[in-house]
Amino acid sequence: MPAFDPEVLRPQFPALAARQDGRPVVFLDGPGGTQVPQRVIDAVAAYYRDANANTHGAFATSIRSDAILAEAHAAVADLLGAASPAEVKFGQNMTSLAFALSRSISRVLRPGDEVIVTRLDHEANRAPWIAAASDAGATVREIAVDLATCTLDLASLDGALSERTRLVAVGYASNAVGTVNPVAEIVRRAHAAGAWTFVDAVHYAPHGPLDVQALGTDFLACSAYKLFGPHVGVLYGRDELLASLPAYKVRPAEDRWETGTQDHEGIAGTLAAVDYLAEIGDRLGGAHPGAGRRERLVAGMGAIEAYERGLSARLLGGLAAIPGLTVHGLTDPGRAAERTPTVAVTLAGWTPRGVAEALAAEGIYAWDGDFYATTLVEDLGLAPTGGVVRLGLVHYTTTDEVDRLLATLGGLVSTGPRSA
Repeated sequence: MPAFDPEVLRPQFPALAARQDGRPVVFLDGPGGTQVPQRVIDAVAAYYRDANANTHGAFATSIRSDAILAEAHAAVADLLGAASPAEVKFGQNMTSLAFALSRSISRVLRPGDEVIVTRLDHEANRAPWIAAASDAGATVREIAVDLATCTLDLASLDGALSERTRLVAVGYASNAVGTVNPVAEIVRRAHAAGAWTFVDAVHYAPHGPLDVQALGTDFLACSAYKLFGPHVGVLYGRDELLASLPAYKVRPAEDRWETGTQDHEGIAGTLAAVDYLAEIGDRLGGAHPGAGRRERLVAGMGAIEAYERGLSARLLGGLAAIPGLTVHGLTDPGRAAERTPTVAVTLAGWTPRGVAEALAAEGIYAWDGDFYATTLVEDLGLAPTGGVVRLGLVHYTTTDEVDRLLATLGGLVSTGPRSA
């Protein structure tokens, strides 16, 4: 397998050529939305030019549009390891899809039933299920977090599970602090109690291979714009469950979950993003010549995962040497497999917004705040001071960019805060 060199891939991303004050911009904002390769831009434009029509028409543009939509469902099924393209549903975003599904599930919940959420998750994987439970008169239980490591307390899960549990909602990885949860084990324990599982894979999806069948989860959601594509949401559901649950739809619609006219151009761009990830499997992942798309995607995402672990180790090692800087989450090199290269930090004497502004002034783009992981940031006691600074590495990040970040953060310690 060739060594992973992001410079082989970076020319495909037009945004990465951006400069600020004569220096290249460093994009560490990926957890909020990654940059996209040129082929994604081209696919969106080509859809408008060559296939811009609604579905199931008798004319050429509609026929082309239908073919693109069908291939996109098949491509995302390969990305997720789904059994069939019919198990893939597109929508506005993960949040909207989760609310649509939770509204449906609320109709089969009964008073006395229980739903489990975690205190680590993005609110989009809490609020829909809390609302569904409230609507049905069901009870919500929560999985606690070890705040020293920002990892889930599985004993808390075991204490919450019972014969009354109907659904367990858990994130594959924390979008705020990067923790990768033991999702397969959580799914196993939930199923042993007779519950369904919903996995929010939005943050994990750009960082490693997904396999919904191996996980055994009943539902999983992710967002194309977090994995180098357009603003499109994706829902996976086991076919028999999607067919059995009550759905809110208009009478003639043939699909029970893709309501209304979809974002066809965004779905075309999503197909192009999946093709890009499969190409990484060919070029840098050691996929066999002639391999199918699923094998190529697994190879590509595996190569990305391995490269990013090295980047993450370099970043965490450098951050540990900066006086007054605190990393919130896992820092143990022996637990590298339990985190994505997303790191949450605070710097003594600085507000998170002040750090983000100082970095932005140097052409380094990073988010500050709670990123809708509101409950976690509140539990950490960081909400009153503005949350954390989130440093998000992805596979197009270089070691030189990590070193530039570390040097800039180190410089902030000596210059002092620009804002209190």
